[in-house]
Amino acid sequence: MESISFFDRKKQVIYVIITVLTVLVFDHWLKFHIKTTYSLGESTIIFPNWFELHFTENPGMAFGLTLGGKWGKIVLTIFRIIASGVIIIYIRNLIKEGVKSATIILISLILAGAIGNIIDSILYGYFFEESSYHHVAKFLPNGNGYAPLFMGKVVDMLYFPLIDTNWPEWMPFIGGNRFQFFRPVFNIADAAISIGVFTILIFRSYLFPHSQSEETKDTD
Repeated sequence: MESISFFDRKKQVIYVIITVLTVLVFDHWLKFHIKTTYSLGESTIIFPNWFELHFTENPGMAFGLTLGGKWGKIVLTIFRIIASGVIIIYIRNLIKEGVKSATIILISLILAGAIGNIIDSILYGYFFEESSYHHVAKFLPNGNGYAPLFMGKVVDMLYFPLIDTNWPEWMPFIGGNRFQFFRPVFNIADAAISIGVFTILIFRSYLFPHSQSEETKDTD
């Protein structure tokens, strides 16, 4: 890859900082608003039939998936922390190699999303009350929060029920059953990770042209 000037490297570092901070600010502003305004399961329809704010909490992985038990939760959080450290080192190396700024920004989105959910897992249980279907949680409650450090739940709220129908009756096994797309409820951090990952996969040859050319040479 072509080497870049010291100024260009500093500019890309600034891109990383701005990207990460922007995602974290919006992610946790919305999480704080939902956590302290909504009871668990409460929804607000933003655009009928395709976009709602729906408050749910995820004790495990992204998009409502879970990794069972206390130790699963701790292992997941530690993995996220290690992965974030690896991504930071990777970004630093890519900046030195002179990759495109678009590549740096997309990987920074993945980093920001990981950090955003790490903050929930580590801190939210300690600083918030327990949310329930009949109670709106408070920030910094008197006494302890609902869980110790590293045992907080990730706040999810973005819900896009683009399709909500039933399978045709004639279909074997699933006929008449409800079909929904897109069912998972997620947050801005999850969205940042998904945008970063899928954009890199789709435009890999543009974002990493040097790697693509090396693979071609290896096959010759």
